Amino acid sequence: MSRIGKKPVELPSGVTASVSGQTVEVKGPKGAQTFTATDDVTITVEDNIVKVEPRGKSKRARQQWGMSRTMVANLVHGVQNTFKKELEIQGVGYRAAVQGKVLKLNLGYSHDVDFDIPEGISIVCPKPTEIIIEGHDKQVVGEVAANIRDWRRPEPYKGKGIRYKGEYIFQKEGKKK
Repeated sequence: MSRIGKKPVELPSGVTASVSGQTVEVKGPKGAQTFTATDDVTITVEDNIVKVEPRGKSKRARQQWGMSRTMVANLVHGVQNTFKKELEIQGVGYRAAVQGKVLKLNLGYSHDVDFDIPEGISIVCPKPTEIIIEGHDKQVVGEVAANIRDWRRPEPYKGKGIRYKGEYIFQKEGKKK
């Protein structure tokens, strides 16, 4: 039995959900989002509660049960609030700035890195060494943060690079004479 799948998703005030076939559409004050579940689960909406049930006892049905419930919960959270990822930049001369719909990164390359900000995502740089990514879709926010981090991952000797806020980088010991 899925512990996550057993919990129903409660809809807060101002958020509505509708099911047509295997597609769930959630509308709220910040917009609308949809999720299409697999045929292994059944999704129902009753009295401001969304329930996800497996169809059968197969391993795949049990896997999809918890995942589908989590996806619906993320939709509900996303149309009411925003998801947020924070990145830190460490290194001499490394910095970031937002200009219009482009994030400009100086990461020690011979050229500046221009990262186009996708639709539905807002990026703010309160400090030149701090990047805050916000959006309503958890998957897209995480993907954007990972793509920005891939430009200069933290290296294990000095710790220079782009890291998630609060991320611990294991420091290796350098060469000894």
